[in-house]
Order: sequence, then structure tokens, then C-alpha cells
Amino acid sequence: MQRPWRQRSLDLRRRTRDGRIATKRGRPRKRGKHDPAHVTRPVVVARHPVHVVLRVVRAVGNLRTRHAYRAIRAAIGTCAARSDYRVVHASLQSNHLHLLVEADSKPALSRGMQGFAISAAKRLNRELRRRRGAVFAFRYHATAITGPTQARNAIAYILNNWRRHHNDVRAPYRIDPYSSAEQFHGWETPHGYAPRAEPLPCVRPTSWLLTDGWTRAAPIRTDEIPGPDPSPSSAPRCDEWVRLSS
Repeated sequence: MQRPWRQRSLDLRRRTRDGRIATKRGRPRKRGKHDPAHVTRPVVVARHPVHVVLRVVRAVGNLRTRHAYRAIRAAIGTCAARSDYRVVHASLQSNHLHLLVEADSKPALSRGMQGFAISAAKRLNRELRRRRGAVFAFRYHATAITGPTQARNAIAYILNNWRRHHNDVRAPYRIDPYSSAEQFHGWETPHGYAPRAEPLPCVRPTSWLLTDGWTRAAPIRTDEIPGPDPSPSSAPRCDEWVRLSS
């Protein structure tokens, strides 16, 4: 019996001169942390705070030093004069920064982050006695905070991030001295120690989510241990980043 005729599908994949299927063009994708995809960023709503992550290059070294802290502190101070962009909380980890910011619009966030990054890069190079050179490895990664639980967990993630990286081991204090934890007055229990004579010049929040909204969720403890860092390519929700310590 003659088999029915079927139209063959066309293979339109790009091929080399010798007929083999060509590989993808461009530089191969690196493993681990990488630059966020260069796509259009989402619209920024004034009532929604933004969690920002900035990573530094290896040449900068550890940010949890007196010189790096002084540079970042001065860079945050330059943003205090802006009315459309505000740094509410911040923490310095070994090779990255966490910022919780408020911005009135998408251009305000872009200009505010650009001004902060330029100021921080210049001051870090000066403190490290580098004439020039890149400071931040990738573009900043931003995640909008849209709900009370997400706001609560974003605050806990930023201020307690030092516990995830084990920087709290043998520390004589309960809060991170390289963060704005001292300025946060929403701890479930008093931290009882002021580790910095010159705290980070973060401003008070104005959005409802960071003033009263986060209190609708669970209290924030000083001994919470954050989960894995959000990947720049596919970031989970902030309420998946924090787990309570046993």
C-alpha cells in the first residue's frame, strides 16, 4: 500500500559553509553572576520603593572597610539634597551594595542611581588611591516593592544581610555596623548598641509601604538570616529571600 504523501518541514536553522548547524553568535554567557539583561526597565511608581543591588569589580576589594564605608557614606550624602530620589536604607557587603530607595518616577530613579554611582566610584577610587578604573561590575539590579509583606522582607533582607555572609561571627553587636540598621526603629527587640559614630546619612521614608505598610506583616528580628542573593537575570520575590533563624 502506498504511503500518503506528507509535506516535509523546512529546517531554517543557520548553517555553515560545510552544512553543519552554526552555533550562536556573540560572546558565550558566563556562569554565576552576570549583567542583567539590557531590556527596558519597568515603569517606576512613586508609592512603590525599589530594592537596588550594585556589585563592584574585584579590583575594588572588600567594601566592609573604613575607607570604603567613608566613600559610600559621602556618596549617599550627595543624594540627600534630591527631592525626587531618596536612599532610605543601605548595607555594604564584601563585594556588593544593597539600597532601598524611593523615586518619584523612572527618570528620577535613573538619574539618582547614575549620580550615586558616579559619586561612589570617584570616592572609592580616591580612597583606594586608584587614578581611574571601573568600580561597579554590572548595571544596577532593581526590584519594585509592591506590598506590605514584600516591604517588610526587603527591609529585613537589607539590614540583616551580613548574617547570610557570616560577617556577624564573633561580632560584639547585634546589628550590622556597615548598614543603616542603627537608624531603623522598627526592630522587634532593641539592639542595645550603636556601632557607628557616623551612621549612613539615609533619609526617612515617605511612602506608606516603608512607614506603616510593612508593620502589617510580621515584626523584624535582629537575628533573621536572609536567603540567597537575588539573581540579576531572574529575581524572586522579596518575600522568598528571608527565612527566620531557628
